Amino acid sequence: MTETAHRTVLLRGGDVHSPADPFATAMVVERGHVAWVGSEGAADAFASGVDEVIDLEGALVTPAFTDAHVHTTATGLALTGLDLSGARTLAEALELVRAHSAARPGDQVLLGHGWDATRWPEQRPPTRAELDEATGGRPLYLPRIDVHSAVATSALLDRVPGITGLTGYHQDQPLTAAAHHAVRAAAHAAVTPGQRAEAQRAALRHAASLGIGTVHECAGPEISDEADFTALLALAAEESGPRVVGYWAEAVSGEKDARRIRELGAVGAAGDLFADGSLGSHTACLHEPYADAGHTGTAHLDAAAVAAHVTACTEAGLQAGFHAIGDAAVGAVVEGVRRAAETVGLARVRAARHRVEHAEMLTPETIAAFAEFGLTASVQPAFDAAWGGEDGMYARRLGAERARTLNPYAALLRAGVPLAFGSDSPVTPLDPWGTVRAAAFHRTPEHRISVRAAFTAHTRGGWRATGRDDAGILVPGAPADYAVWRTGELVVQAPDDRVARWSTDPRSGTPGLPDLTPGRDLPVCLRTVVGGRTVHVRPNE
Repeated sequence: MTETAHRTVLLRGGDVHSPADPFATAMVVERGHVAWVGSEGAADAFASGVDEVIDLEGALVTPAFTDAHVHTTATGLALTGLDLSGARTLAEALELVRAHSAARPGDQVLLGHGWDATRWPEQRPPTRAELDEATGGRPLYLPRIDVHSAVATSALLDRVPGITGLTGYHQDQPLTAAAHHAVRAAAHAAVTPGQRAEAQRAALRHAASLGIGTVHECAGPEISDEADFTALLALAAEESGPRVVGYWAEAVSGEKDARRIRELGAVGAAGDLFADGSLGSHTACLHEPYADAGHTGTAHLDAAAVAAHVTACTEAGLQAGFHAIGDAAVGAVVEGVRRAAETVGLARVRAARHRVEHAEMLTPETIAAFAEFGLTASVQPAFDAAWGGEDGMYARRLGAERARTLNPYAALLRAGVPLAFGSDSPVTPLDPWGTVRAAAFHRTPEHRISVRAAFTAHTRGGWRATGRDDAGILVPGAPADYAVWRTGELVVQAPDDRVARWSTDPRSGTPGLPDLTPGRDLPVCLRTVVGGRTVHVRPNE
């Protein structure tokens, strides 16, 4: 079905997740917006006046998900290129490289993604010599799963003049910092516009198939390039698919810079404006040294630089934001925002809804500051699922005691900090229900939140992070961005007895959601609709 946004459609005979009516079974969509939500009996009055009636056959209708942190082209290249995230050993990874090289004889540069040596028995990344042999001497770029370091072949390094003199160059260790950025730029420069468009379409199709109606593209000069960013926004505007909200991570010092950000099509100078790096690559900036390395990581911005950016953005009416993971980096961001608030006023800073990506190592003081300044925590629960726990990467990097403090979602919610959930794809996969499950069943029990709160952070939270309070929710007047799901019994699921019992009592009228207990099947997306237009229908449904 390919209805236009102007058709009037009645969906009935299912469950509609709406605070307007917790027992709703039907919904009317008109001119790209929700027109009515209610009961089956009342739906009869609409049936004769609509263009189409869809029998949900017991399916669940929810707001479409918003993934608040995506690298769309890289996600698509991972889908169409070499994905090493499933490699169980270094030897297996090298065999996958060998097979990929043989299968893509025409590519100027081979692109891969997703290796994580901490998961391999060898506990080390591939050497340059091993990669040279596996590719037959061809250029290859292989970022680590967190995308903050990479290995590359000699043939690719040869394309970067002066590479050995750049910060972060290591003879036989992964490249970081400036050396990594230069090699990444050389690799991406070899991607043709056709390859790039193919990758972007693949990523957006995949997102739509998972019930994702909006993605926040977190781009910037150190991650991609302007041509990639503007091409993605143009493709999303012209073709049927998820909405793309663009962020461009470049420092702003005044109105001229702000104008340039807007001319690129970005809604903010935010996303991955790096205050530090990542824990996996030992580049997140910490107050105390890593447990498995004799240093505290890398600081890219200090409080003065943060203050200058936030002040300029606030005065220009532009959203600012930063990538900050380590406690020292988060502290620098908070201190910078505090200085900006002293300059332009707290009310203006709060109104701008500046955001912090990842925000993993928080303290009670920085959580309180997020609440005070209205900072959105744009976070990725799948990080905890992948690297949390007593034996995970976080514990190896930080020691078990510090690792247990990471990603404290319950404390953020209690403090009133707005949460927006995302994947950082391709760092962790697009997987919205898996993300909700990861937050509700956090590896550290005191950080768990209810499924309802996690679902809200992954739907309405993403819209609020862009300044929209009228969307991500199925009520009359809201954009008709929704997904239809095949799922089991609906429940109201809370992490433990500390959550008020009234909310789990059916008489409270709290709308139910799928049971996300680990081990249970996740809901299957049957249809995704954006602005009243169908952008995905599951085959054979």
